[in-house]
Amino acid sequence: MDRPVTLAVITGAHGVTGEIRLKLFGEGVGSLKRFRAFNDSALTLSKLRDDGKGGAIARFAEVTDRNKAEALRGTELTVARSALPPLEEGEYYHADLVGLAAVSDAGDALGKVVAVENYGAGDILDIEKPDGKRFMVPMIEAAVPEWNAERVMVTAAFAGD
Repeated sequence: MDRPVTLAVITGAHGVTGEIRLKLFGEGVGSLKRFRAFNDSALTLSKLRDDGKGGAIARFAEVTDRNKAEALRGTELTVARSALPPLEEGEYYHADLVGLAAVSDAGDALGKVVAVENYGAGDILDIEKPDGKRFMVPMIEAAVPEWNAERVMVTAAFAGD
């Protein structure tokens, strides 16, 4: 299934001419520059620059004033998963991990991945157990020795008991 992948979210207007502030979920402005259309071509990117604070300032052809820009606050910018560049061995997109079953290295069901966080030291899987409780696992080989399109395997030492 070619599901949409969120690359950024609109956080508000920038100035009075329709520019938009973005919170980025990829690796900087470069991760957005390869795309021209977002949200099934509802938004067409015409200009993009780094804001110097980890986000970006964008102009879309369809947004011509501050009111239209403000009305889009909270809108996620998405592209089809198939539009993303292919991955190298050992790489992953966060969107590919969210929703996967989490199992222990002994084969026991642990729950499912509900989010992938990054607080600066690397990616962390947020796993929700069947009882609704959550635990976090660093996305390192010692904790997650393997993953595929159906599941992530978590070693016993990190299984969140």
